[in-house]
Amino acid sequence: MLFMLKSQRKKANANFFARYQYLFRCPLCSSEMKLIDSKSLICNNNHCYDLAKQGYVNMLSHALKTKYDRQMFASRRIICRKGLFDPMINKIKNLIIAGALSRGEQLKILDAGCGEGSHLAMILEKVTQNSGTAPLGVGLDISKEAIIMASKEYKNIIWCVGDLAGAPFAGGCFDFILNILAPANYAEFKRMISPYGRVIKVIPGRDYLKELRDILYEQTDKQHYSNDDTLELFKSNFALQDVERVHYNVTLDRTWLEPLLQMTPLTWGATQERLLKAQQEELSHVTIDLTILAGEKHN
Repeated sequence: MLFMLKSQRKKANANFFARYQYLFRCPLCSSEMKLIDSKSLICNNNHCYDLAKQGYVNMLSHALKTKYDRQMFASRRIICRKGLFDPMINKIKNLIIAGALSRGEQLKILDAGCGEGSHLAMILEKVTQNSGTAPLGVGLDISKEAIIMASKEYKNIIWCVGDLAGAPFAGGCFDFILNILAPANYAEFKRMISPYGRVIKVIPGRDYLKELRDILYEQTDKQHYSNDDTLELFKSNFALQDVERVHYNVTLDRTWLEPLLQMTPLTWGATQERLLKAQQEELSHVTIDLTILAGEKHN
């Protein structure tokens, strides 16, 4: 019975990838790809990428080092499930539904820098609930650990290990590209977005996790943050359609502090002394301050 269930899952996964094989392009030579023998995406020049048993495809030609590790992604999942980012998820859902009213075909949504997949999965669920139609979700991340976590937890989503500098997707194939608190590649976003599609980017505001920043970087140049440069770079690449600021306080349970510290890159530049102080701090709340940008390609 277990063998049959695994065989059925493998077949269902292969069928899912076969249905959307046209979305892929080879990251090495940019040619079209097809699913062969229900197990491998192969391009016209015979570059081959096998489907993993967990239900994802790794399209990196070689492993890349990253500071994002399994513990960080596991902590991020814990924090997401506690609802820390729910207001942001709802805002993005509303932007997608508002921007999709005139489109007849199934929406295709790419999360570029998707991490362990919670944001994308939650957004897809809410869009489906509120619009009555289920979009296709595609998650791309450079971390194999993150994509394995995503593929084990969230089904009926295409999960892909890949480099955003040379994304393994065809041109003009996505209605929405999400880029949530993650590095961007605007040249690739312009290539992959459909003619009337939108890029939705989330950037931290000046008050984002300021309680942690004050502890970790007190009296240093990192204590205060500005997103002005990031905002201007986005506006120079896309015609800005919407700007939403999401600002609220979250009451902290004591058990939240450790995963909160582990999930954020804010800790990377802090001294061990400051990290220890943050771990021992009795924080009652943290501030979430995010700016959501929605833009289209310039005419």
